[in-house]
Amino acid sequence: MLSRAVVLKIASWKFVERLVRHSRLCRKVVKRFIAGDTLDEAMAAAEDLCSRGYFVTLDLLGEAVTSAEEAAKAKDAYIGMFDRIAASRCLKSPVPTSNGRTRHPSPFEFGSRELPVETANVSIKLTQCGLGLDDGLAEKHYREVAQVALEYGSFLRIDMEDSSFTQRTVDMVDRVHKDIERTGTVLQSYLHRTSEDVEWVIRNNMRVRLVKGAYLEPPQVAIQKMPEIDAALLAQGKRLLDAGNYPAMGTHNEGLLSQLAAYAAEKGIPKDRWEIQMIYGIRRDLQEKYLSEGYNVRIYIPFGDSWYPYFSRRLAERPANMFFIFKALLRR
Repeated sequence: MLSRAVVLKIASWKFVERLVRHSRLCRKVVKRFIAGDTLDEAMAAAEDLCSRGYFVTLDLLGEAVTSAEEAAKAKDAYIGMFDRIAASRCLKSPVPTSNGRTRHPSPFEFGSRELPVETANVSIKLTQCGLGLDDGLAEKHYREVAQVALEYGSFLRIDMEDSSFTQRTVDMVDRVHKDIERTGTVLQSYLHRTSEDVEWVIRNNMRVRLVKGAYLEPPQVAIQKMPEIDAALLAQGKRLLDAGNYPAMGTHNEGLLSQLAAYAAEKGIPKDRWEIQMIYGIRRDLQEKYLSEGYNVRIYIPFGDSWYPYFSRRLAERPANMFFIFKALLRR
């Protein structure tokens, strides 16, 4: 079986990227992980999932921008995503506000369940807002989008990128969260620093998604062995279940989810005080299992035409899909 590092290296080759982008055969694999190129396609997927009882997060794919104009365009797109959610069938009994926006009702009514959180929200990357280009501009855009999330009664999640941006992301989220509480971030278990960052989000009563980590990082920055990464996520997840604010466990590892669910049950932590997050198209069987057992399950829905870096990381998490790419290559 190909290792994660090998898959990421192969995916970085330009001829492999060209193959994946232009091959109709490869497109079948791409569609497994990407809801589509447009917001319309993403919303169709979101409404379908919400109709079945899932929560959703929309993610416009793309990373570092190269100009202030691109950053502003991304910011406007994020606001448009909140507008579309508010007008969609993802919300039940939306409540109009004096400023013209439509906020989520509280508590949320969804079928026969009362929900403690929004059914649909948005996840973004600060490099799309301009982080690295002009950090002040990035924070300005972040605050504008977070304010819209607040006005809608929704939530804005800041994705964590590679380790070169970790501290700057933590610092910026910390500043914005002090003013707008309906924002939070993501922590990657494989980073050596993450146990300390878990304590940071707990102190600040901040919502966080905990994931293993998908970037190729050096040993001095991140744990390299998967069993050790799993152990880190389990320990950090338990700590967040004990003291966190509605933590989200982002993993498709059935063993880890089982242990976290058992721990929550043992400690008397209700199922609606944390959530399980999974990626669109991955482990649908587990998604259905935990939803049927009464857990809050949120599906992360990526879309947009800048999907290749994200797709490469998903391949690395499931290296067997790389063999499909090689088969397509041989047929050309």
